[in-house]
Amino acid sequence: MAGKGIDLKKVTLRLEGMSCASCAQTVEKALNKAKGVHQAQVNFAAEKAYVEYESSIIDERKLAEIVRATGYDVKEEREKVILKIGGMTCASCAAAVEKALNKTDGVYEAGVNIASEKGTVEYDPSVLSREDFNEIVTATGYEVVGFEGDETTSSDEEKDLKKVQDAQNKMWGTWVFTIPIILWMIPEMVWGIAWPNMVIFDLGMIILAIPPLFIYGRKTFITAYRAVSHGSANMDVLIAIGTGAAFLTGPAVFFTPIANYAGVSAMIMAFHLTGRYIEETAKGRASQAIKKLLELGAKTATIIVDGEEKEVAIEDVQPGNIMLIKPGEKIPTDGEIVEGKTTVDESMATGESMPIERTIGDEVIGATVNQNGMIKVKATKVGKDTFLSQVVKMVEEAQGTKVPIQEFADRITGIFVPTVLIIAAVTFILWLLFPDIFRSVGFWAQSFLPWVNPTLGVFTLAIFATIAVLVIACPCALGLATPTALMVGSGIGAENGVLIRKGEAIQIMKDVHTIVFDKTGTITKGKPEVTDLVTVNGSSEEELLQLAASVESGSEHPLGVAIVNGARDRELELKAIEDFGAVTGKGVKAKIDGKDILVGSRRLMEETGIDPGELENEMVRLEEEAKTAMLVASEDKLLGIVAVADALKEDSVNAIHELKKLGLETAMITGDNERTAKAIAKEVGIDHVVAEVLPDGKVDEVMKLQDEFGIIAMVGDGINDAPALTQANVGIAIGTGTDIAIESSDITLVRGDLSAVITAVKLSRATFRKIKQNLFWAFIYNTIAIPFAILGLLHPVIAEIAMATSSISVITNANMLRRVDVKPSYEQD
Repeated sequence: MAGKGIDLKKVTLRLEGMSCASCAQTVEKALNKAKGVHQAQVNFAAEKAYVEYESSIIDERKLAEIVRATGYDVKEEREKVILKIGGMTCASCAAAVEKALNKTDGVYEAGVNIASEKGTVEYDPSVLSREDFNEIVTATGYEVVGFEGDETTSSDEEKDLKKVQDAQNKMWGTWVFTIPIILWMIPEMVWGIAWPNMVIFDLGMIILAIPPLFIYGRKTFITAYRAVSHGSANMDVLIAIGTGAAFLTGPAVFFTPIANYAGVSAMIMAFHLTGRYIEETAKGRASQAIKKLLELGAKTATIIVDGEEKEVAIEDVQPGNIMLIKPGEKIPTDGEIVEGKTTVDESMATGESMPIERTIGDEVIGATVNQNGMIKVKATKVGKDTFLSQVVKMVEEAQGTKVPIQEFADRITGIFVPTVLIIAAVTFILWLLFPDIFRSVGFWAQSFLPWVNPTLGVFTLAIFATIAVLVIACPCALGLATPTALMVGSGIGAENGVLIRKGEAIQIMKDVHTIVFDKTGTITKGKPEVTDLVTVNGSSEEELLQLAASVESGSEHPLGVAIVNGARDRELELKAIEDFGAVTGKGVKAKIDGKDILVGSRRLMEETGIDPGELENEMVRLEEEAKTAMLVASEDKLLGIVAVADALKEDSVNAIHELKKLGLETAMITGDNERTAKAIAKEVGIDHVVAEVLPDGKVDEVMKLQDEFGIIAMVGDGINDAPALTQANVGIAIGTGTDIAIESSDITLVRGDLSAVITAVKLSRATFRKIKQNLFWAFIYNTIAIPFAILGLLHPVIAEIAMATSSISVITNANMLRRVDVKPSYEQD
């Protein structure tokens, strides 16, 4: 039986690869031997493992690793959902919801962002449904008000505006009563005159304080009650206790010698609600990137139906529809040009200010602007499948992830409010037990702090200090420090064609020592062309290229495609091939007219018994010119060399140079021979070269570079380089146009050029700087402020002003990220 206090969870793992009952016994035995597993049963017929485990010792991921270590596999069904959570008011609320979600069976990972008031949950759809999340969140005292993607943008905007408007109304409503309180209190505080007499003055403070506390501020008390009733505590609990205690001194003044702080309670609530209003507007600015992106989309489209133009709502456009787009109009949705030629402003997608030429067969992105030609576009993606929708989804998911540095802040936030309640209680008791010690501090400070009055009664002074402790302590600043900076940073990234997919990449990026580049399609354009033909043994250039192109017609490799295109450009007819085969990393072979034709590297020739020596000098010459030279042989005789060159991207040299200025080392991994690779590296200025790497060897080479240099980032195309991107500490995938859904990367670059890598580096560094600044100020504020409050040196109203200011300053500092120029220096005006 589980011991008292042990947190047991149950999970059902779906197993793969078992072929008999012995397999099931092997898995079951391995699971039961694992530390933290209380009981495991494996059902061979159902192919499932039912495991009861102690979540503080082991988790589902480790259970899956145990199963895989036995030689079988775990089938994981994962879905991701973004919850819109209502009722949260501070970081402690978010921590309570997040904890409840992560404790739920079937939830792999959950993160709650107080700044965006959303929770991102990765879960097993066979265990949980969306409806279950309503129950989980409701049980913590909050509510799920919707799921991302289920509602229209306008309704979300309306809710945000309503929230800000509601906060503004409460703020002004409170000040209507608080300003008279302040004006009435001034004569009493400065000259000791309670007009018209003390009884009416005390009664007036009580009456004027009722609306601010119990009408405009009643939600604070309701939220505090809900939190306590569900076994948690949040910022509203502190405010409710602080203002409630201050208000009760009003009625108490008629029965016991105590100062009347009823008016002070109204002032605390006024500043608290003012802070809430400013927070709401500031959070709106932090999250405006997504709203701006959504607003970019076209609202209508002109489609061709039976030869006639018809204007329809964008929601009614279907894949296959032909859309007519005139100059100056937005392209309604992703598609392919089927008629016309134009230039397109793609700055909303890529951050690139220069228009791009587009013609028949080219893909275009929805929400970009057609500039100067009338075109017809066939819709290929609509709704959630479009580029814009994918970007919004990625940004939202990034905002739901966490930066490792936030874990420490989260741990503090989780225990912050209960700790403050204990400190407040201890403060009250210590003041009652040792009044003379505390009063001596007050006598010292009263000469420069006008609100300090150590001559008041001990009970009054104890309440004064306790209330100050309750309202000065602020977990909100700690909770907002990271997510607000991440929200602003990820939004700026999206506007500049840099999609931060995982928040942790921001922190890791600052420690990256070396950036490793794949060559083809990353440093180069990825569109090689035939540049040289060298013949021997009586062959002609036409014959050489014709045979090479015929064999390469069976290949999809970019170099093979370049040779085929070169033959077609020269109007050479390709010959029929038989027995085509690719020799990984070395070349291709096939039969033409019964003869064995080889096209490839020296190694391929040598392995086939052909000596490439007679062409060695020409091979060296071409390779030193940064060209890829491929030998062609028929039967056992060399025919010559076909050389192919892949032009560098326009900004590769500048980008590598600037990365070095940023203090980064650079390296290149390529399948090219070492001489060609070094020629290209020299041309662009890359420091380290790893050449002749077979496609399946990139991961090993990345691991070697990690051993040599430490933390590395890898830049690749995200498809062929997926395993290597995953192995790198930070994987940066270069997308092209609409192809951005690259799951293996931590950062995706929409633009195809390397300038986006610089933007990613600068943005990551700037965002992490803001996170560190925010956390520093949040920590230092609480560290300094709470001791002053304990000693009775902080007036509760000033404490509340300082508390609200700390949260606002954190959000404001995050928004200042917008002033940082993340573009490469060579692109700046």
